[in-house]
Amino acid sequence: MSFAPALDAVVAAHAALRARRPLVQALTNTVSTNFMANVLLSAGASPAMVDNPEEAALFAGIADGVLINLGTPTAAQVEAMRLAAAAAEKAGKPWVLDPIAAGGLPWRGGVAAELLQFRPAAVRGNASEIIGLAGLGGGARGVDSSADPAAAVPAARDLLAHAAAVSASGPVDHVVGRVGSRTVLVRIGGGSALLPRVTATGCSLGALTAAYAAVAPDPLTGLVAAHVHFAVAAELAEAVAPRPGSFAAAFLDALDAVDEAVLRERAKIEPAVELA
Repeated sequence: MSFAPALDAVVAAHAALRARRPLVQALTNTVSTNFMANVLLSAGASPAMVDNPEEAALFAGIADGVLINLGTPTAAQVEAMRLAAAAAEKAGKPWVLDPIAAGGLPWRGGVAAELLQFRPAAVRGNASEIIGLAGLGGGARGVDSSADPAAAVPAARDLLAHAAAVSASGPVDHVVGRVGSRTVLVRIGGGSALLPRVTATGCSLGALTAAYAAVAPDPLTGLVAAHVHFAVAAELAEAVAPRPGSFAAAFLDALDAVDEAVLRERAKIEPAVELA
């Protein structure tokens, strides 16, 4: 459908990312910090891992976009997340919620639900996390990614009451958002089966979403563009590095190598579907 983000919109968002190099504040888990910072740098953004309560709110007003990732939350970090989300909302800065294990661990699930009041631009997770956050299912175990992203579409749609766009990652990413009065689903193919075999790739997609949300005309376009950039880079990396260790390094190179020609050749964006 012409009213939903398509390839031209993704290409324009990518050009804006490279031109503006948005500053992304990442409040993230201890496992992902280094790789996430390198993903942002390779893709064309600038990372800042400012996640303490003393500075989080101030920096959220300075940054172009904010990521809040619930992978390894501590009490101090959760307080910083509350402050950063509130400050981002007040300053009109887009922020992204990655609700890791929100459906499987009650405390962090409560934190994720509380953060939704600050109106994230996007929520990004695997299908189990999206279902768990929306309260439509239970039993998600840790960062379990066994659920089919298609099964998360009703949950993603429910979460649009709190966020402008929502995605569930998988072999085919499912992205849901609103365009005017329409609610649309965009499916994005490609990627690599090696992505879930490298620590912090999913977390880093959330950070890249925050970067794109800072430069795209709307959160849905930013979320779609981040997924496409990630999927295309993963395909390029797998072609030269078919095992997890070498893939991780090749993926960073590929994020940098993606340009308009590569996007137009390799992007797999299915025609948008309007949800009734």
